[in-house]
Amino acid sequence: MTAEISKANPRGLWLLIIAAMVSLLSTPVWGAEYSSALKGVKNYDAVFEVSLGNPKAANVVFWAVKNAYEVPEVKALSTPPHIAIVFHGPAVKLLSSDKTLFTGAEWAEVEKFQGTLRQMKKDGVILEICLYAAEVMGVDKATIIPEIDRVGNGFVSVIGYQMQGYAVVRIP
Repeated sequence: MTAEISKANPRGLWLLIIAAMVSLLSTPVWGAEYSSALKGVKNYDAVFEVSLGNPKAANVVFWAVKNAYEVPEVKALSTPPHIAIVFHGPAVKLLSSDKTLFTGAEWAEVEKFQGTLRQMKKDGVILEICLYAAEVMGVDKATIIPEIDRVGNGFVSVIGYQMQGYAVVRIP
C-alpha cells in the first residue's frame, strides 16, 4: 500500500511520514498516563521515608521523587501537592557537609544530591532529618546542611504525616 501511495502520490507518502512522526513525538516518552491513578484525587500528599545511603543510587531515585510532584498531571490537580521527606538510617550521612564520610568520587555524588535537595526545598518540599539516626550514624549536628529541618525521632514524623492523610513511600 505504501508503494502505491508513493508511486501515485509522492506528496501523500511525505504527509503519511510527517503524520506518523508527529504522532510519535507527541506521545509522552515514558507513556505516563495517570488518569486511572489520579481519578478523583483531590489531595496529593506524600511522605517519603528515606534510609538509602548510597549517594549515586540516591541521585537516581531522587529524580523520580522530584518527578512525582512535577509531572503535569499532578500539577494540574485542584490542590497543589504536599511532599515531605524524612531521612533516617544511612541516608543521614548524605545531609552532612563532612567530606570525611565519603570517598572523593562519592563526595561529588553527595554534592549533586544536596543540590537536588536545595531545589526541592525551594519547591516547598519539607525535608527532615532524624537526629537520633544522625547520632547513631556518627553525623555531627553542626554539619547538617541548613535546608534540612531537625526532628528528634523521624518515625514520629512519618507516623504524624501518615495520620494527616499523607501516603507513605519507603525508600530503603
